[in-house]
Amino acid sequence: MTTTALPAQTAAPTRRRFTVEEYCAMVDAGILAEDERIELLNGEILVMPPIGPPHESGTDQLNDQLLYPLHGRALVRVQGSIMLDDSSLPQPDLTVLRRRDNYQRERATAADVLLVIEVADSSLRRDRELKLPHYAAAGIPEVWIANVPARQVEAFSDPVDGVYQSRRIVPADGQISPIAFPDVVLTVGDFLLE
Repeated sequence: MTTTALPAQTAAPTRRRFTVEEYCAMVDAGILAEDERIELLNGEILVMPPIGPPHESGTDQLNDQLLYPLHGRALVRVQGSIMLDDSSLPQPDLTVLRRRDNYQRERATAADVLLVIEVADSSLRRDRELKLPHYAAAGIPEVWIANVPARQVEAFSDPVDGVYQSRRIVPADGQISPIAFPDVVLTVGDFLLE
């Protein structure tokens, strides 16, 4: 019996990364379900865990508290996508966007964003370690991570070379305002309920 040697592998397998355009085409073609909780970060398609009641409640409360004071001044978007670059299209829980007339024709980009808010329960580690650096690299001026289990907000600002230079923790009894709208004052415990 003769054995034939298999040729040695010369290259390790690589990951196939997608562009925003390819990702959107897959959604449009039905390859990726529109109602599935997915995001594109650094060319990788991430399946997001289901949202639980504390996460939903925090998102709802924040939306309710920001919508009225920012009416006519900015757009508050709930779980909509923002294009950070050609390979990242995350869907933050809330985004405060500059007002402009053509969002129905053109995606929101990092240049449109005044504030990103991630309500984090089971997603806390991913929001801090994976998404936050992407927001900083894209120059998003301010990010809040509403930490549901700790009932506090981690506020990040001043992105320089892909890293936020400022980080502050605001506890449940503390107040926080978006940098772009210092007159809009929220008490953390009012949206991160017990």
